[in-house]
Amino acid sequence: MALENDIRPLVLHVIHHLAMGGLENGLVNLINRMSPHGYRHAIACVENFSDFRDRLTRSDVEVYALRRSEVGVHRLRCALYRLCRQLRPSIVHTRNMSGLDALLPARIAGVRCCVHGEHGWDVGDLSGQRFKPVLLRRLHSPLVDHYITVSKDLERYLIKRVGVCAARITQIYNGVDTALFAPGKCKPADVLPASFVGEDKVVIGTVGRIQPVKDQASLVRAFAALIRSDADAAMRARLAIVGDGPLLGALRELVCALGIDAHVWLPGACTNVPDMLRSFDVFVLPSLSEGISNTILESMATGLPVIATATGGNVELVEEGVSGCFMRPGDVAGLTMLLAQYVRDRDMRRKQGERARRIALERYGLDTMVSRYQSVYDEIIASKGSVVRSRRESDATRAGGNGSSTPGPAEREPER
Repeated sequence: MALENDIRPLVLHVIHHLAMGGLENGLVNLINRMSPHGYRHAIACVENFSDFRDRLTRSDVEVYALRRSEVGVHRLRCALYRLCRQLRPSIVHTRNMSGLDALLPARIAGVRCCVHGEHGWDVGDLSGQRFKPVLLRRLHSPLVDHYITVSKDLERYLIKRVGVCAARITQIYNGVDTALFAPGKCKPADVLPASFVGEDKVVIGTVGRIQPVKDQASLVRAFAALIRSDADAAMRARLAIVGDGPLLGALRELVCALGIDAHVWLPGACTNVPDMLRSFDVFVLPSLSEGISNTILESMATGLPVIATATGGNVELVEEGVSGCFMRPGDVAGLTMLLAQYVRDRDMRRKQGERARRIALERYGLDTMVSRYQSVYDEIIASKGSVVRSRRESDATRAGGNGSSTPGPAEREPER
């Protein structure tokens, strides 16, 4: 369909950056799986994008880099205003703190529908107690038509701390592709180092960005304590920490300092997460804070038992003693005991993994997530009485009926 004749409503998604991450993965899944006949999509990155953009399978999705750290907040807001005037989205869907900067420019540009999503906590505000983020959210609340949270924990935060009416919030769990993330008949070959392979080996694994909030260091210390205190575990247990990030070098140094480098593998970024998860026996998420973890959902769908910190949305996904268990954030001694239990008990691993898979299938399918987002979009447009005009009709109206569609100098596109 020619662009000037395209009457599908456009959703402009505003995120901090488009790179490897849970929020970003959820957005890509949403766009890829939503019917192309219903909505068009564009992504505005407050900062920048990486080759993660290539995971978008739809050819009609434009991605814009606005580079706030280089141009400053004022020029960012001007760029967002121009982008909204140029694209004329039916909905601007912002996410997390950095997305708040787009709300006022969008409203001034004439956008009628604004949705804001909360996906997790900032590293400097792991429990949502700081006053400044609360104040900023309160100040921007009149600009938001509807909120979406990925967990009930975040929904409670908006209601109790920010003062948002419950009727303005829809809670939607992230979805997981249960066909892509699924158990295999056997572990994939050539994924792990040779010393990690064998019927007697138990691979404890985690996948995620190596940064402070993920606290992989506590997992390393707990694993070191396990193999120092348990001779059988030292023979059988292996630890794989997959992912890249600013603390990867420091984490490798910690592994060497603890003398466990023969038992631990840190390969950096991984391009085939499904096969990597199928090579694990237990998944561990030691994060200090989480919104809703995509890696927990992916691990559950793969049929893995999950050890996770009892924080944020984790407690809404994992069922204690059924599909996994919980630890306190930063509790190295407690995690050591849990690891020992899972290494010893193969039957428990199998039963909890099977139950985790069933829960993922029943509650967290990707199509369920996409359907609920589309319902929010449909309802918010209907509630505004929005009439989606074609680009040609809109241009004709703005140009006084002459049909011109050439943007003025102030409306040229930001860098893509």
